[in-house]
Parts: sequence; structure tokens; C-alpha cells
Amino acid sequence: MLPVDEQLTILMRGVDFGDPLTYENMKAELRQRLEESVATGRPLRVYCGYDPTSPDLHLGHTVTMRKLRQFQDLGHEVIFLIGTFTGLIGDPSDKDCARPQQTEEEVKAKARTYAEQAFKILDPQRTQIRYNDEWLSQLTFKDVIGLASHFTVQQFLARESFALRYARGEAIWLHEFFYALMQGYDAVALQTDVQLGGTDQLFNLMAGRKLMEVFGLRPQIALTLPILVGTDGHLRMSKSTGNYIGISEPAAEMYGKVMSIPDSAMRNYAELVTSWHPAYIEQLFADLEAGRLHPRDLKMALAREITGLFHPPEAVQAAEEHFVRTFQKKELPPDMPTLVVRPGDTVVDLLERAGFVPSRSQAKRDIQGGGVRLDGVVVSDPYLEPNPGPEGLVLQKGKRHFVRLLPSLS
Repeated sequence: MLPVDEQLTILMRGVDFGDPLTYENMKAELRQRLEESVATGRPLRVYCGYDPTSPDLHLGHTVTMRKLRQFQDLGHEVIFLIGTFTGLIGDPSDKDCARPQQTEEEVKAKARTYAEQAFKILDPQRTQIRYNDEWLSQLTFKDVIGLASHFTVQQFLARESFALRYARGEAIWLHEFFYALMQGYDAVALQTDVQLGGTDQLFNLMAGRKLMEVFGLRPQIALTLPILVGTDGHLRMSKSTGNYIGISEPAAEMYGKVMSIPDSAMRNYAELVTSWHPAYIEQLFADLEAGRLHPRDLKMALAREITGLFHPPEAVQAAEEHFVRTFQKKELPPDMPTLVVRPGDTVVDLLERAGFVPSRSQAKRDIQGGGVRLDGVVVSDPYLEPNPGPEGLVLQKGKRHFVRLLPSLS
């Protein structure tokens, strides 16, 4: 293992609590735990939980996953926890309204893909995959009452998300309070040294520390990391808001989405998602501020770097060439797929058949939002029936989906 000071420098990089005192306290606790680890040869047990709210992990998830990988590379044990039980409740931490509750079948279906996707960041040989329904589903109602007896309603109402809703007179459902108790109990069940989470998760992580003490365990160290904003540049990245970049997306899709972020979000992405050294990031943005670097060139460097974390170099190069050809030079992709228009086909039918939308209702929403074009002209009528000639018509959805419509031979 590396010396404690070197490990501490790596592991505290990027950690943010929004409170200097909490930062120093957690840093001191982590130093002590690392010193014990070096002295005894026992690696620390570190985990982070991920609720399967959608089938795909996105770049926002990778912020904590990259920190888990740092712990792995330093020789510590890492647990990738999938919230197959907490996902039934829904984490209210980052929401100004209650999350829709999922069924057990929905949660398990989404969880199936998480482990495989996690290995895009984590070392599969050094990662434990755990599911929290293993222990949370075994708790009795008496157990839950016991957990709840260690917290007050005032503590929960002091949380920003709940406080805002309470001030607006909006409903705060009782089951939402249970989430922090369940996540806190994860730490008890796993008996971990360190838990990672986003800055919005601090209350839940501290609940874990409290419950570990209740059960006679040494409280875990809580490390929180900043939130990655979505492609809109304002809201946190989320599948439900549609501003996400999935880590399993094709290279061209990923590259194009990074290029779509506003300039104001570039530093957030550079610091939280790339493998760039902090000194290099400082130099890049100093050059940008001084006018020595064009925002477009910096964003393309970001797109290459981020896409390259999940795809081979040749795919990254092809994605960049596709972007330059399609968007910067305003050319259509030469390898555009084709689709034969059948009698009676509407734009909605064609979007669905082309695989551009998951449902007909989504196709209609895209059309209503002005995101669908036919030969460069915005489509406003979802029931329009295209009538392509011998040269065909180009159907486009958004900035990255193209198909050439051909006439039927019958």
C-alpha cells in the first residue's frame, strides 16, 4: 500500500461537504483508519449504493464509482451495492416532490444490468456486488420501529428537500422518512469503514453513522462528492429528466451529447468525469479565460476524453468525424440507414419503426417539441404521411438520429 499521506491526498481529492469543519473531521477519521490499515494490513471496506431507478447507469453515477476505483487501486475492498429494496421506496434527497414508487418486478428488472455496467469503471476481480433486499426484506415491523426511535421528525424536516415542500404546504409522505433509515441500516449490515455518496446524500450517510453506533459498531466515514449537472447545465443528471448521458450509449451518441452541454457546464464535467490531472484542468480553463483556447476546442477535448473512457480509440475517432461531418459542416451522415415507407405510414409510425423512440407517445412528444424534421423542415403533424420520391426523404429526430425514407416498390 502507498504511504498514508499519499493515499489521503488521492482519496480526499474532490470530496466536498459544503462545510469545512465536517471536511476536516472526516479527513482526520480517514487518516486514522488508513494508518490502522497500513499497520495491520487489513484493507478498508468501502461502499456506495445505487438504486435501480432506470435500466442504465449514466455519467452522474460514475462520479462516486471513480472514487470507488481509487480505493480499489490503493488495495481496499469495494462493495457496489444495488438498492433492490431501497429502490422500492425512492430516495427523496434530491427531489422537491415524492418519487413514484416502483414495483418489485420493475426494480429487479432494472437491477439486472447494473453489475455488468459497473465493470466499465470498477475492477470485476476486486468488486463485491451486493443487493440490499438481502437484509432489508428480513426486517420486522418491530425492527423498523426500533430504527425509527433514534431519529426525530424535526431532523427530517430540517432537510432542504423536505423543508421546501413543507413550506409550500405540499405532501411529505411517511414512507419517504423510511429511506434514510433503510440506507443507514445498509452500513450496519455491511459493517463498512467508508461510505460514498453525492453531497445531497450527507443526511443518509450520517444516519448510517448513527445506526452503527446504536448497534455497537465503529461509525463509518462519510465522503460526499459534488453533483454532476445534466446536459441542460442546470439540473442534476437524471434519466427521469432526460438530461443524461448513459455509459452504455454508442460512441457517437455519447460524443454528441457531451458536445451539447452549455459552456458553463464544462468545468463541472472536467472535474467530475474526466481522468485529467487537476493542474491540467486549471491550465485548460486559464487558457479558455485568456482567449488562448476556443470553447469549441475545449468541449471537443472533453467529448474525446469522456467517450474514450467507455469506447476504444477507433470508435472515438469515428464519433468525432461523424460529429464534425454532421453538425459542424452541416452534412448528412454517408452511412444513413434506410426505411421503406409503407402505405398509410405516419411520421409516428416511422419514428417507431426506425427505433428512434421507445413508444408512440414519446414520438408524439418529440414532434410537439419541434424535435422532428423531414428534409430539414420541422414536422408539426404526427399523422403526416410522408410520400418520398425516387431520391427519398431524410427523417431526422434531434441532432443524432437520421434515416432516409424510400418509396415502397409495391
